[in-house]
Amino acid sequence: MSMGTRYSFSLTTFSPSGKLLQIEYALNAVSQGATTIGIKAANGVVIATEKKMPSLLIEAESVEKVAMLNEATGVTYAGMGPDFKVLLRKGRKAAQAYYRTYLEASPTQETVRELASVMQEYTQSGGVRPFGVSLLVAGCDETGPHLFQVDPSGSYWAWKAAAIGKNYISARKFLEKRYTEDLDLEDAVHTALLTLKDGFDGEMDETNIEVGVVDVETGKFRLLSEDVIREHLGNL
Repeated sequence: MSMGTRYSFSLTTFSPSGKLLQIEYALNAVSQGATTIGIKAANGVVIATEKKMPSLLIEAESVEKVAMLNEATGVTYAGMGPDFKVLLRKGRKAAQAYYRTYLEASPTQETVRELASVMQEYTQSGGVRPFGVSLLVAGCDETGPHLFQVDPSGSYWAWKAAAIGKNYISARKFLEKRYTEDLDLEDAVHTALLTLKDGFDGEMDETNIEVGVVDVETGKFRLLSEDVIREHLGNL
């Protein structure tokens, strides 16, 4: 048995190189997931992701790639869908617990901290494995709009624009060239769709992508309808 193989079976033992190899494998699962984009604008946040069905027989409405955590926060992912559903459920429970205590929506960073804590716990416990997903969390609170990325290790960062999934390197370079601090929310949606289209395999339309936005003016998260997405795609 090679040195790497010996340590790859253990979740709680560091390899000689100082890595937890199970987390490396989780990040590999993320890198094979659908390309996912997040952009923070001056007046909101947009998150967008590919939504390709493995079969034409699957009902697209049954697959959720962008979801609401609470009324002011949305989340999407790259990686393993079942893992995302577990985290989504835990995140919603945490948001509801915060609301019951304080009678207001939890701040975005507090929601992210709860999700990151759950993900980190699964890197140090026996009988489990790290979550095979990275999350992009978009939210708005009294301090303004926020975009966070959470990785399988439990690490999280605030981003101006972020990309995860299989084409994240080229997508990040694309965003670095186009992002500006004064970007409007509508322009951010346009930029997110352009970024997805740049690395999209096949024809991109309103049925194989999902887009969610948080608007500072309303303070609420919402999914864009297929009609609105179609209109944006027509202007690309």
